[in-house]
Amino acid sequence: MANPREEKPVVHTKKHLARLERERRQTNIILFFFIGLLVIVAGLIGYTILYNVYLQARQPVAKVGNVNIRVSEWQTRVLLQTQNLQSQYNMYQQYSQMLGMDFSQQLQQIQTQLSDPTSLGQTVLDQMIDEELIRQEAAKRGITVSQADVDQAIQSAYSYFPNGSPTPTITPTGVTFPTLSPDTLAFVTITPTPTQVLTPTDTPKVTNTPASATASANTPTPLALLPGTLAATGTPAATATATMTVAPSPTATLTATATAGPTDTPQPTATPYTLQGFQQTYQTSVANYGKVGLTENQLRTLYEVNILRQKLMDAITANVPHSQDEVWARHILVADEATAIAVRTRLLNGEDFAKVAAEVSTDTGSKDNGGDLGWFGKGQMVAEFETAAFSLKIGEISQPVKSQYGYHIIQVLAHNMVPLDASAYDQARQKVFNDWLTQARIDYKVVTYNSIWEGLIPTPQSATTVVPQ
Repeated sequence: MANPREEKPVVHTKKHLARLERERRQTNIILFFFIGLLVIVAGLIGYTILYNVYLQARQPVAKVGNVNIRVSEWQTRVLLQTQNLQSQYNMYQQYSQMLGMDFSQQLQQIQTQLSDPTSLGQTVLDQMIDEELIRQEAAKRGITVSQADVDQAIQSAYSYFPNGSPTPTITPTGVTFPTLSPDTLAFVTITPTPTQVLTPTDTPKVTNTPASATASANTPTPLALLPGTLAATGTPAATATATMTVAPSPTATLTATATAGPTDTPQPTATPYTLQGFQQTYQTSVANYGKVGLTENQLRTLYEVNILRQKLMDAITANVPHSQDEVWARHILVADEATAIAVRTRLLNGEDFAKVAAEVSTDTGSKDNGGDLGWFGKGQMVAEFETAAFSLKIGEISQPVKSQYGYHIIQVLAHNMVPLDASAYDQARQKVFNDWLTQARIDYKVVTYNSIWEGLIPTPQSATTVVPQ
Protein backbone atom coordinates (compact mmCIF):
# COMPACT_ATOMS: atom_id res chain seq x y z
CA MET A 1 0.00 0.00 0.00
CA ALA A 2 1.48 3.37 -0.99
CA ASN A 3 2.43 5.96 1.70
CA PRO A 4 0.04 8.89 1.41
CA ARG A 5 2.79 11.23 2.70
CA GLU A 6 5.04 10.41 -0.19
CA GLU A 7 5.77 13.60 -2.25
CA LYS A 8 4.27 13.61 -5.62
CA PRO A 9 5.80 15.52 -8.54
CA VAL A 10 4.39 19.06 -8.90
CA VAL A 11 2.49 19.59 -12.01
CA HIS A 12 3.04 23.19 -13.32
CA THR A 13 0.08 24.55 -15.09
CA LYS A 14 0.32 27.27 -17.68
CA LYS A 15 -1.10 29.75 -15.20
CA HIS A 16 1.51 28.85 -12.61
CA LEU A 17 4.34 29.14 -15.13
CA ALA A 18 3.11 32.54 -16.24
CA ARG A 19 3.10 33.79 -12.64
CA LEU A 20 6.67 32.54 -12.09
CA GLU A 21 7.80 34.33 -15.25
CA ARG A 22 6.21 37.60 -14.08
CA GLU A 23 7.97 37.35 -10.72
CA ARG A 24 11.31 36.70 -12.41
CA ARG A 25 10.90 39.71 -14.65
CA GLN A 26 9.93 41.95 -11.74
CA THR A 27 12.98 40.80 -9.79
CA ASN A 28 15.23 41.55 -12.77
CA ILE A 29 13.66 44.99 -13.21
CA ILE A 30 14.25 45.88 -9.57
CA LEU A 31 17.80 44.56 -9.76
CA PHE A 32 18.55 46.50 -12.95
CA PHE A 33 17.02 49.63 -11.42
CA PHE A 34 19.29 49.52 -8.38
CA ILE A 35 22.32 48.73 -10.54
CA GLY A 36 21.46 51.67 -12.80
CA LEU A 37 20.95 53.92 -9.80
CA LEU A 38 24.33 52.93 -8.41
CA VAL A 39 25.94 53.61 -11.78
CA ILE A 40 24.31 57.06 -11.96
CA VAL A 41 25.35 57.96 -8.41
CA ALA A 42 28.89 56.73 -9.02
CA GLY A 43 28.97 58.69 -12.27
CA LEU A 44 27.76 61.87 -10.57
CA ILE A 45 30.33 61.48 -7.82
CA GLY A 46 33.07 60.81 -10.36
CA TYR A 47 32.02 63.78 -12.50
CA THR A 48 31.90 66.04 -9.44
CA ILE A 49 35.40 64.99 -8.47
CA LEU A 50 36.59 65.38 -12.06
CA TYR A 51 34.94 68.79 -12.36
CA ASN A 52 36.25 70.14 -9.06
CA VAL A 53 39.75 68.77 -9.48
CA TYR A 54 40.30 69.22 -13.20
CA LEU A 55 37.55 70.82 -15.28
CA GLN A 56 36.74 73.69 -12.91
CA ALA A 57 40.41 74.47 -12.41
CA ARG A 58 40.78 74.88 -16.18
CA GLN A 59 37.86 77.27 -16.56
CA PRO A 60 38.88 80.79 -17.62
CA VAL A 61 38.39 83.72 -15.25
CA ALA A 62 39.61 86.14 -17.93
CA LYS A 63 40.76 86.15 -21.53
CA VAL A 64 43.51 88.39 -22.90
CA GLY A 65 43.67 88.16 -26.67
CA ASN A 66 43.73 84.41 -27.27
CA VAL A 67 45.18 83.52 -23.85
CA ASN A 68 42.99 82.30 -20.99
CA ILE A 69 43.78 83.01 -17.35
CA ARG A 70 42.55 79.87 -15.58
CA VAL A 71 40.85 79.40 -12.23
CA SER A 72 43.73 77.38 -10.76
CA GLU A 73 46.33 80.02 -11.65
CA TRP A 74 44.19 82.82 -10.25
CA GLN A 75 43.38 80.92 -7.03
CA THR A 76 47.07 80.32 -6.38
CA ARG A 77 47.80 84.02 -6.74
CA VAL A 78 44.90 84.97 -4.47
CA LEU A 79 46.24 82.66 -1.77
CA LEU A 80 49.73 84.08 -2.28
CA GLN A 81 48.46 87.64 -1.91
CA THR A 82 46.36 86.74 1.14
CA GLN A 83 49.38 85.22 2.84
CA ASN A 84 51.43 88.25 1.87
CA LEU A 85 48.94 90.62 3.49
CA GLN A 86 48.86 88.50 6.64
CA SER A 87 52.66 88.59 6.74
CA GLN A 88 52.65 92.37 6.40
CA TYR A 89 50.05 92.66 9.15
CA ASN A 90 52.26 90.67 11.52
CA MET A 91 55.25 92.79 10.54
CA TYR A 92 53.48 96.07 11.32
CA GLN A 93 52.35 94.69 14.67
CA GLN A 94 55.95 93.80 15.52
CA TYR A 95 57.17 97.25 14.47
CA SER A 96 54.48 98.85 16.59
CA GLN A 97 55.51 96.88 19.65
CA MET A 98 59.28 97.20 19.20
CA LEU A 99 59.50 100.80 17.98
CA GLY A 100 56.47 102.26 19.75
CA MET A 101 55.30 103.80 16.46
CA ASP A 102 51.72 104.18 15.29
CA PHE A 103 50.93 101.91 12.35
CA SER A 104 47.18 101.80 12.93
CA GLN A 105 46.50 103.23 9.46
CA GLN A 106 48.51 100.49 7.73
CA LEU A 107 46.96 97.79 9.92
CA GLN A 108 43.47 99.07 9.17
CA GLN A 109 44.22 99.14 5.45
CA ILE A 110 45.34 95.51 5.47
CA GLN A 111 42.32 94.47 7.55
CA THR A 112 40.05 96.14 5.01
CA GLN A 113 41.65 94.23 2.14
CA LEU A 114 41.47 90.89 3.95
CA SER A 115 37.84 91.43 4.98
CA ASP A 116 36.71 91.90 1.37
CA PRO A 117 37.61 88.73 -0.58
CA THR A 118 35.77 89.89 -3.70
CA SER A 119 37.79 93.10 -3.92
CA LEU A 120 40.99 91.17 -3.23
CA GLY A 121 40.15 88.64 -5.94
CA GLN A 122 39.43 91.45 -8.42
CA THR A 123 42.71 93.19 -7.59
CA VAL A 124 44.70 90.00 -8.17
CA LEU A 125 42.84 89.31 -11.41
CA ASP A 126 43.54 92.85 -12.66
CA GLN A 127 47.22 92.35 -11.91
CA MET A 128 47.31 89.04 -13.78
CA ILE A 129 45.59 90.68 -16.76
CA ASP A 130 48.23 93.43 -16.75
CA GLU A 131 50.98 90.81 -16.65
CA GLU A 132 49.54 88.99 -19.67
CA LEU A 133 49.18 92.29 -21.56
CA ILE A 134 52.84 92.99 -20.81
CA ARG A 135 53.91 89.53 -22.02
CA GLN A 136 52.00 89.82 -25.29
CA GLU A 137 53.10 93.38 -26.01
CA ALA A 138 56.72 92.54 -25.17
CA ALA A 139 56.60 89.60 -27.59
CA LYS A 140 55.17 91.87 -30.27
CA ARG A 141 58.03 94.33 -29.77
CA GLY A 142 60.70 91.62 -29.60
CA ILE A 143 61.52 92.30 -25.96
CA THR A 144 62.88 89.19 -24.23
CA VAL A 145 64.25 88.12 -20.88
CA SER A 146 67.00 85.53 -20.54
CA GLN A 147 67.30 82.92 -17.82
CA ALA A 148 70.44 84.72 -16.67
CA ASP A 149 68.36 87.88 -16.20
CA VAL A 150 65.89 85.95 -14.04
CA ASP A 151 68.70 84.37 -12.01
CA GLN A 152 70.22 87.78 -11.34
CA ALA A 153 66.83 89.24 -10.33
CA ILE A 154 66.25 86.40 -7.86
CA GLN A 155 69.74 86.80 -6.40
CA SER A 156 69.18 90.53 -5.96
CA ALA A 157 65.81 89.95 -4.28
CA TYR A 158 67.56 87.70 -1.77
CA SER A 159 70.38 90.25 -1.27
CA TYR A 160 72.98 87.97 -2.82
CA PHE A 161 75.44 89.97 -4.94
CA PRO A 162 78.34 87.76 -6.06
CA ASN A 163 80.05 90.70 -7.79
CA GLY A 164 79.46 93.26 -5.04
CA SER A 165 76.32 95.04 -3.89
CA PRO A 166 75.12 98.38 -5.29
CA THR A 167 75.82 101.34 -3.01
CA PRO A 168 73.92 104.62 -3.58
CA THR A 169 75.85 107.86 -3.84
CA ILE A 170 74.38 111.37 -3.82
CA THR A 171 73.91 113.04 -7.20
CA PRO A 172 72.04 116.30 -6.58
CA THR A 173 69.47 117.55 -9.07
CA GLY A 174 69.61 121.28 -9.76
CA VAL A 175 66.79 123.53 -8.60
CA THR A 176 65.25 125.80 -11.23
CA PHE A 177 62.91 128.65 -10.33
CA PRO A 178 60.49 130.19 -12.82
CA THR A 179 61.42 133.36 -14.68
CA LEU A 180 58.85 135.93 -15.77
CA SER A 181 58.51 136.98 -19.38
CA PRO A 182 58.21 140.64 -20.47
CA ASP A 183 54.53 139.98 -21.28
CA THR A 184 53.91 139.03 -17.66
CA LEU A 185 55.86 141.94 -16.22
CA ALA A 186 53.95 144.35 -18.46
CA PHE A 187 50.69 144.03 -16.57
CA VAL A 188 51.30 142.11 -13.33
CA THR A 189 52.06 144.07 -10.18
CA ILE A 190 51.72 141.25 -7.59
CA THR A 191 54.47 138.82 -6.69
CA PRO A 192 53.72 135.13 -7.25
CA THR A 193 54.09 132.62 -4.45
CA PRO A 194 55.18 129.29 -5.92
CA THR A 195 53.08 126.38 -4.70
CA GLN A 196 55.61 123.80 -5.83
CA VAL A 197 59.34 123.88 -5.23
CA LEU A 198 61.69 121.34 -6.71
CA THR A 199 64.10 119.90 -4.17
CA PRO A 200 67.35 118.01 -4.72
CA THR A 201 66.97 114.25 -4.81
CA ASP A 202 69.37 111.39 -4.47
CA THR A 203 70.01 109.43 -7.64
CA PRO A 204 71.48 105.96 -6.99
CA LYS A 205 74.85 105.28 -8.57
CA VAL A 206 76.23 101.76 -8.48
CA THR A 207 79.61 101.06 -6.95
CA ASN A 208 80.94 97.68 -5.94
CA THR A 209 81.05 96.71 -2.27
CA PRO A 210 82.06 93.23 -1.07
CA ALA A 211 79.03 91.01 -0.71
CA SER A 212 80.17 89.82 2.71
CA ALA A 213 79.43 93.20 4.24
CA THR A 214 75.88 93.52 2.97
CA ALA A 215 73.85 90.40 3.62
CA SER A 216 73.29 87.52 5.96
CA ALA A 217 72.90 83.93 4.86
CA ASN A 218 69.82 83.55 7.00
CA THR A 219 67.88 86.52 5.58
CA PRO A 220 65.04 85.43 3.27
CA THR A 221 63.51 87.78 0.73
CA PRO A 222 60.52 89.75 2.05
CA LEU A 223 57.37 88.57 0.34
CA ALA A 224 56.48 92.16 -0.47
CA LEU A 225 59.46 92.24 -2.85
CA LEU A 226 58.22 89.26 -4.82
CA PRO A 227 56.87 90.26 -8.24
CA GLY A 228 53.19 89.56 -8.54
CA THR A 229 52.32 90.47 -4.95
CA LEU A 230 50.85 93.67 -3.64
CA ALA A 231 52.25 95.58 -0.72
CA ALA A 232 50.41 97.84 1.68
CA THR A 233 51.40 101.49 1.45
CA GLY A 234 53.46 103.21 4.07
CA THR A 235 56.28 100.73 4.66
CA PRO A 236 58.02 101.86 7.82
CA ALA A 237 61.68 102.73 7.93
CA ALA A 238 63.62 103.63 11.02
CA THR A 239 65.80 106.72 10.61
CA ALA A 240 68.63 107.50 13.02
CA THR A 241 69.56 111.14 13.54
CA ALA A 242 72.92 112.02 15.10
CA THR A 243 73.36 115.30 16.99
CA MET A 244 76.82 116.69 17.84
CA THR A 245 77.34 119.21 20.65
CA VAL A 246 80.66 121.11 20.63
CA ALA A 247 81.90 122.06 24.13
CA PRO A 248 83.69 125.40 24.65
CA SER A 249 87.50 125.29 24.66
CA PRO A 250 88.95 125.27 28.20
CA THR A 251 91.28 128.08 29.19
CA ALA A 252 93.69 125.79 31.06
CA THR A 253 96.35 123.83 29.23
CA LEU A 254 96.05 120.08 29.74
CA THR A 255 99.00 117.71 29.45
CA ALA A 256 98.14 114.17 28.35
CA THR A 257 99.65 111.37 30.42
CA ALA A 258 99.70 107.84 29.09
CA THR A 259 97.91 105.39 31.36
CA ALA A 260 97.29 101.72 31.04
CA GLY A 261 93.76 100.85 29.97
CA PRO A 262 91.65 98.09 28.52
CA THR A 263 92.42 96.86 25.05
CA ASP A 264 89.94 97.21 22.19
CA THR A 265 87.15 94.67 22.14
CA PRO A 266 86.90 92.94 18.75
CA GLN A 267 83.77 94.04 16.87
CA PRO A 268 81.55 91.53 15.07
CA THR A 269 81.96 91.34 11.32
CA ALA A 270 79.37 90.44 8.70
CA THR A 271 79.04 86.77 7.87
CA PRO A 272 79.76 86.19 4.17
CA TYR A 273 76.60 85.32 2.23
CA THR A 274 77.89 82.39 0.21
CA LEU A 275 76.34 80.82 -2.87
CA GLN A 276 75.43 77.79 -0.77
CA GLY A 277 73.73 79.98 1.83
CA PHE A 278 71.74 81.77 -0.86
CA GLN A 279 70.68 78.50 -2.46
CA GLN A 280 69.52 77.07 0.86
CA THR A 281 67.48 80.18 1.62
CA TYR A 282 65.98 80.20 -1.87
CA GLN A 283 65.00 76.51 -1.74
CA THR A 284 63.40 77.05 1.67
CA SER A 285 61.31 79.85 0.18
CA VAL A 286 60.37 77.70 -2.82
CA ALA A 287 59.13 75.01 -0.42
CA ASN A 288 57.06 77.57 1.47
CA TYR A 289 55.59 79.00 -1.71
CA GLY A 290 54.55 75.47 -2.59
CA LYS A 291 52.18 75.51 0.38
CA VAL A 292 49.88 77.82 -1.57
CA GLY A 293 50.37 75.90 -4.84
CA LEU A 294 53.05 78.12 -6.39
CA THR A 295 55.67 76.06 -8.21
CA GLU A 296 59.26 77.15 -8.78
CA ASN A 297 58.54 77.64 -12.49
CA GLN A 298 55.64 79.93 -11.63
CA LEU A 299 57.88 81.78 -9.18
CA ARG A 300 60.48 82.36 -11.88
CA THR A 301 57.72 83.50 -14.24
CA LEU A 302 56.78 86.23 -11.75
CA TYR A 303 60.35 87.51 -11.76
CA GLU A 304 60.43 87.27 -15.55
CA VAL A 305 57.29 89.34 -16.05
CA ASN A 306 58.60 91.92 -13.59
CA ILE A 307 61.70 92.36 -15.76
CA LEU A 308 59.52 92.49 -18.89
CA ARG A 309 57.42 95.18 -17.23
CA GLN A 310 60.48 97.36 -16.65
CA LYS A 311 61.82 96.85 -20.18
CA LEU A 312 58.44 97.52 -21.76
CA MET A 313 57.90 100.57 -19.56
CA ASP A 314 61.30 101.92 -20.66
CA ALA A 315 60.26 101.49 -24.30
CA ILE A 316 56.78 103.02 -23.90
CA THR A 317 57.98 105.99 -21.83
CA ALA A 318 61.15 106.70 -23.79
CA ASN A 319 59.76 110.04 -25.02
CA VAL A 320 58.37 111.30 -21.72
CA PRO A 321 59.79 114.84 -21.37
CA HIS A 322 62.06 115.69 -18.45
CA SER A 323 60.30 119.02 -17.99
CA GLN A 324 56.70 120.17 -17.73
CA ASP A 325 54.70 123.30 -18.31
CA GLU A 326 53.60 125.22 -15.24
CA VAL A 327 51.31 128.21 -15.16
CA TRP A 328 50.90 131.08 -12.76
CA ALA A 329 47.23 131.98 -12.69
CA ARG A 330 44.58 133.85 -10.75
CA HIS A 331 40.83 133.39 -10.77
CA ILE A 332 37.51 134.72 -9.55
CA LEU A 333 34.99 132.11 -8.40
CA VAL A 334 31.23 132.84 -8.41
CA ALA A 335 28.11 130.74 -7.94
CA ASP A 336 26.34 131.07 -11.32
CA GLU A 337 27.07 131.68 -14.98
CA ALA A 338 25.25 135.01 -15.20
CA THR A 339 27.42 136.48 -12.45
CA ALA A 340 30.54 135.06 -14.13
CA ILE A 341 29.64 136.74 -17.43
CA ALA A 342 29.11 140.04 -15.63
CA VAL A 343 32.48 139.72 -13.86
CA ARG A 344 34.26 139.00 -17.14
CA THR A 345 32.67 142.05 -18.72
CA ARG A 346 33.96 144.24 -15.88
CA LEU A 347 37.48 142.88 -16.35
CA LEU A 348 37.40 143.39 -20.12
CA ASN A 349 36.31 146.99 -19.50
CA GLY A 350 39.52 147.58 -17.56
CA GLU A 351 38.62 147.04 -13.91
CA ASP A 352 41.42 145.77 -11.69
CA PHE A 353 41.37 141.99 -11.40
CA ALA A 354 42.55 141.95 -7.77
CA LYS A 355 39.91 144.44 -6.64
CA VAL A 356 37.09 142.58 -8.40
CA ALA A 357 38.30 139.28 -6.88
CA ALA A 358 38.32 140.78 -3.39
CA GLU A 359 34.81 142.09 -3.97
CA VAL A 360 32.94 139.13 -5.48
CA SER A 361 35.02 135.91 -5.39
CA THR A 362 33.68 133.11 -3.19
CA ASP A 363 37.11 131.46 -2.96
CA THR A 364 38.10 132.56 0.54
CA GLY A 365 41.56 131.08 0.11
CA SER A 366 42.57 133.41 -2.72
CA LYS A 367 40.17 136.39 -2.88
CA ASP A 368 42.16 138.51 -0.41
CA ASN A 369 45.28 137.87 -2.47
CA GLY A 370 43.77 139.12 -5.70
CA GLY A 371 42.63 135.61 -6.68
CA ASP A 372 46.26 134.52 -7.00
CA LEU A 373 46.73 130.73 -7.13
CA GLY A 374 50.49 130.78 -7.60
CA TRP A 375 52.34 128.32 -9.83
CA PHE A 376 50.90 124.87 -10.49
CA GLY A 377 51.50 122.01 -12.87
CA LYS A 378 49.17 119.55 -14.51
CA GLY A 379 47.25 117.21 -12.26
CA GLN A 380 46.91 119.69 -9.40
CA MET A 381 43.60 121.32 -10.33
CA VAL A 382 40.21 119.92 -11.29
CA ALA A 383 40.11 118.85 -14.93
CA GLU A 384 37.91 121.66 -16.27
CA PHE A 385 40.00 124.35 -14.60
CA GLU A 386 43.28 122.77 -15.69
CA THR A 387 42.24 122.43 -19.33
CA ALA A 388 41.23 126.08 -19.51
CA ALA A 389 44.27 127.42 -17.64
CA PHE A 390 46.87 125.62 -19.73
CA SER A 391 45.18 126.67 -22.98
CA LEU A 392 45.20 130.41 -22.17
CA LYS A 393 47.84 132.82 -23.38
CA ILE A 394 49.57 135.17 -20.96
CA GLY A 395 47.16 137.92 -19.90
CA GLU A 396 44.14 136.31 -21.55
CA ILE A 397 40.88 136.21 -19.57
CA SER A 398 38.86 133.04 -19.96
CA GLN A 399 35.20 132.50 -20.66
CA PRO A 400 33.26 131.24 -17.60
CA VAL A 401 34.59 127.77 -16.72
CA LYS A 402 32.19 125.50 -14.84
CA SER A 403 33.51 123.07 -12.22
CA GLN A 404 32.14 121.34 -9.15
CA TYR A 405 32.91 124.50 -7.15
CA GLY A 406 31.03 126.97 -9.34
CA TYR A 407 32.06 129.23 -12.25
CA HIS A 408 35.63 130.46 -12.69
CA ILE A 409 37.00 133.47 -14.54
CA ILE A 410 40.69 132.64 -15.07
CA GLN A 411 43.63 134.79 -16.09
CA VAL A 412 47.04 133.22 -16.76
CA LEU A 413 49.92 135.44 -15.70
CA ALA A 414 52.85 133.32 -16.89
CA HIS A 415 53.92 130.02 -18.40
CA ASN A 416 57.20 128.31 -17.53
CA MET A 417 58.88 125.03 -18.41
CA VAL A 418 60.45 123.49 -15.31
CA PRO A 419 62.64 120.37 -15.07
CA LEU A 420 61.19 117.37 -13.27
CA ASP A 421 63.07 115.95 -10.33
CA ALA A 422 63.60 112.19 -10.14
CA SER A 423 60.38 111.56 -8.20
CA ALA A 424 58.20 113.70 -10.47
CA TYR A 425 59.74 112.15 -13.58
CA ASP A 426 59.02 108.64 -12.29
CA GLN A 427 55.42 109.66 -11.61
CA ALA A 428 55.09 111.03 -15.14
CA ARG A 429 56.45 107.79 -16.60
CA GLN A 430 54.15 105.68 -14.44
CA LYS A 431 51.12 107.69 -15.60
CA VAL A 432 52.03 107.16 -19.25
CA PHE A 433 52.49 103.44 -18.66
CA ASN A 434 49.20 103.13 -16.73
CA ASP A 435 47.42 104.94 -19.57
CA TRP A 436 48.92 102.41 -21.98
CA LEU A 437 47.67 99.50 -19.85
CA THR A 438 44.17 100.99 -19.86
CA GLN A 439 44.17 101.30 -23.65
CA ALA A 440 45.76 97.85 -24.06
CA ARG A 441 42.73 96.25 -22.39
CA ILE A 442 40.67 97.59 -25.28
CA ASP A 443 43.22 96.77 -27.99
CA TYR A 444 43.71 93.18 -26.77
CA LYS A 445 39.96 92.69 -26.18
CA VAL A 446 40.20 91.68 -22.54
CA VAL A 447 37.19 89.75 -21.23
CA THR A 448 36.57 88.85 -17.58
CA TYR A 449 34.17 86.16 -16.32
CA ASN A 450 33.06 87.48 -12.96
CA SER A 451 30.21 84.98 -12.66
CA ILE A 452 32.83 82.21 -12.52
CA TRP A 453 35.55 83.55 -10.24
CA GLU A 454 33.36 85.32 -7.67
CA GLY A 455 32.16 81.97 -6.38
CA LEU A 456 35.62 80.39 -6.31
CA ILE A 457 37.62 82.76 -4.10
CA PRO A 458 39.94 80.54 -2.03
CA THR A 459 40.35 80.88 1.73
CA PRO A 460 43.68 80.00 3.34
CA GLN A 461 43.50 77.20 5.88
CA SER A 462 45.82 79.00 8.27
CA ALA A 463 47.41 82.38 8.86
CA THR A 464 50.98 81.13 8.43
CA THR A 465 53.23 83.25 6.27
CA VAL A 466 54.64 81.98 3.00
CA VAL A 467 58.20 83.14 3.60
CA PRO A 468 59.80 82.34 6.98
CA GLN A 469 60.48 85.40 9.09
